[in-house]
This record gives sequence, C-alpha cells and structure tokens, in this order.
Amino acid sequence: MTLLLIEQILNGLQYGMMLFLMAAGLTLVFGVMGLINLAHGSLYMLGAFVCAAVAGFTGSFWLGLVASLIASAAAGAVIEVAVIRRLYARDHLDQVLATFALILVFSEGCRWVFGSSPLFLTVPAVLSGAVTFPGGLQYPLFRLVIIFVGLAVAGGLFWLIGGTRLGVRIRAGEADRGMIAALGVDISRLYTIVFALGAALAGIAGALVGTLQSVQVGMGEPVLILAFVVIVIGGIGSIKGALIGALLVGMTDTMGRFLLPMGFAQIMDPAAARGVGSALASILIYLLMAVVLVVRPQGLFGART
Repeated sequence: MTLLLIEQILNGLQYGMMLFLMAAGLTLVFGVMGLINLAHGSLYMLGAFVCAAVAGFTGSFWLGLVASLIASAAAGAVIEVAVIRRLYARDHLDQVLATFALILVFSEGCRWVFGSSPLFLTVPAVLSGAVTFPGGLQYPLFRLVIIFVGLAVAGGLFWLIGGTRLGVRIRAGEADRGMIAALGVDISRLYTIVFALGAALAGIAGALVGTLQSVQVGMGEPVLILAFVVIVIGGIGSIKGALIGALLVGMTDTMGRFLLPMGFAQIMDPAAARGVGSALASILIYLLMAVVLVVRPQGLFGART
C-alpha cells in the first residue's frame, strides 16, 4: 500500500509538471499581454504532431523534440504578428472569438497535413525502462524525466524573469506597457518574443505527452481548460503561481482518483465505487479553484488589484 501511494504521488508530480509547461506559457501571455488565448491548446497539439511526424520520418525522437520546439515557437510568432497584434486594443470577447477561430484553423490544418488517424510516439531507448527505488518500487524513467524537465523549465523561467534584461522588460510590460513603450522599448517585438516563448513551452509539453498517449486532433482542448484552472489558482502572470497551481491540480486529481474509489469501496460495491469515485475526483480540482477564488480572488500569488 505504501509503495502504491508513493507511485501515485509521483504520478501527480508528473501530471502537475506537464500542466505547468502548458500553464507557464499561458500565464506569461495572459499576464504580460492581457490576452485570452484559447489557441494555446492548439500549439500544444501542433508540437505533438510535429514531434510524432519528424520522429516517425527520421527515427529520432530528439530531432522530433527539437522540431516541435521550433515549429510551435515559429507558429506562435506568426500568429502574434498576423492575428493577435490586432486584438490588443479589443475587448476580451473579440479575443475569445478570434482565438477560437484559430482552434478551428489549427484542427483542420493538422487533419489536412498529418491525416485523421492518430499518431504514436515511442519513448527513446535511452529513456525507456524503469527506475527502482528503495523498497522495490519501479517507476517509468520517462515519467521521471518529465518531472525533471518541468523543474528545469521552472528554474529557467525564474532566471529569465528575475535575472535578465528581457525579464525586466517582461515584468515592466506586465506592470505598465505604456511606460516602457515611452522609454523606447519595442513593445511589438517584446510581445512577439513572449508569445513565441509561450508557444514553445506548449509545444514541448505536447511532444512529451505525445509519448504517453496518442497524438490526435483536438488533444489540446481538455488540457487548455486545466491550464486555465491552474493560472486562476496560482494567479495570472505569476510563474511561481503557475508552478504551485499545477502541482496542486496534478496532485488533487491524481490522489482523488486513487483514494476516493478506495474510500467508497468500504460502503458500496467496488464497481460502483470506482464509478462514483472517479466522477467525484474530476470535480475536486474545480472545487479547489472555487475555494481559492473565495479566499483569495486574485489567486495564490496573483497581484492584488
């Protein structure tokens, strides 16, 4: 029982880190640019498709991973210049409608380029297999790699935001975009960089998760909803908030799906307990979000306005 609990904790960490990779880019775009980007999940899907296609063609997962990073960042930059740049002065409804249209464009585009059948990614041989922990617990190496990648990206973003000139401009743009524009900063270029960075993070997340599930059209929308839950819990514009919020959501969902069926099995039929427990577990993250909004409406680490 102890080993099973530890395994579920690791699953929660892995799920949380995957959500962080999605939510980090989304909270950057939302916090700095004030943009509701529903197409963020489509960039996640694009990264997964490009990685699967390139890996299938070349036989190298690593080339696929690099290609997914480049393709998603380039797509993000093109979208920002061609579409998003025209939406900054518009209200949020216009942003929602325009980025929802991009979801449809990306979905049909991926279906046309990559086909309607799901694609599959194979974990590279060097990362296959399992790691044995003290006590005999064996855990897939690739899932541990996702956890470490998430931690590395979090550390890189903290350094970027807090220790570089670009980070100073990003933080200043979040606080007062008019002032930094008046000081001579090219705000359009800054926005393009931020959007491309957010898109690249989404693409990496899609490429990594594509090894754990099938790569198919529409795979980005469910994750996008959870990413929005994460940034609402953590606080819009906060990388620290995105990290903590993602871990909370990942652990809440995973442990809920593990513990609730076991609890209900004590008072009802095991099959029914699994159904009821799984249904309630899917609600827990939204209850968590509701509690956070009641106690702290700006999120755990959001700036008070």
